[in-house]
Amino acid sequence: MRAAVIDLGTNTFHLIIADLSPAGVEVIYKTNLPVQLGQGRINENIITPEAFERGIQALKDFKKEIDTHQVKIVRAIATSAIRSAANGKDFVIAALRIAGIAIEVISGHDEAAFIFNGVKATSVIQQQSLIMDIGGGSTEFIICNPDGPLWKKSYNIGAARLLQAYFHTDPISLADQSAIRNHLDEELADLKTACQKYLPQVLIGSAGAFETFAAMLLKDADLKTLSSASLDIAGYHDLSEKLIASTHAERAAMPNLIPLRVDMIVVAALLTNYVISETGLKAISLSTYDLKMGVLYQVWEDQKFDSSK
Repeated sequence: MRAAVIDLGTNTFHLIIADLSPAGVEVIYKTNLPVQLGQGRINENIITPEAFERGIQALKDFKKEIDTHQVKIVRAIATSAIRSAANGKDFVIAALRIAGIAIEVISGHDEAAFIFNGVKATSVIQQQSLIMDIGGGSTEFIICNPDGPLWKKSYNIGAARLLQAYFHTDPISLADQSAIRNHLDEELADLKTACQKYLPQVLIGSAGAFETFAAMLLKDADLKTLSSASLDIAGYHDLSEKLIASTHAERAAMPNLIPLRVDMIVVAALLTNYVISETGLKAISLSTYDLKMGVLYQVWEDQKFDSSK
């Protein structure tokens, strides 16, 4: 059985196509497009006409690949940008009418559950852990252990939202950094309470910004072939200081930092630093599997269940 998952993220739309069998999941094709659906007015909960058009065009391109690969099952998952946008329903309608893609708009709670499902598939969860997935519109946290999730929540503190609200100078000023920390103090109080209760020992960063951190730290690693990796926390702190202190032009010249993340990586570093500081976590790991792989493994589980009838 061949299945496709589309992850309609706030910054990037992803397409992954895989063959599903009783033995497991074999990815045969994947691509992504920097749609930047939240560009311009994400904090006003509006998809601008330009972003709307980019998104629909991306889905039309994805549909061609899906048809070429003769996919039988398609799940297209929309998250924060479409979930919160006043014209999000218009986008869903247009996607079906113009691109032939039926979109499921999921809640933040379901988003966190799919992220856990994806990270779990890497076998990186070996102890009490805090999974963190920094999206453009929202950031998800899941406290878990190898047996399953213990606590999870989605917050509207994605990198695109923080960037538009607080990143006003080049490089980012101390005042803007302080404003972000104050905002996180207000937003993440219950996360800190949950961490005090469950005492996670390692931070597991799910794809996205954490792949960028890993690409810059693990210079000889091929992230395309890795499902997980350990990151040196001292090396991460050195890198985050460098990113936060640098100008846009300096970051644009750094190896392994893709154009889409040249500015967002600063906000992602500030958010990650805040979580590490407030929770006292001493170790970081990367999971290259995230929501889209979690959805794909859910499709696989459903097929196994159906085939057993």
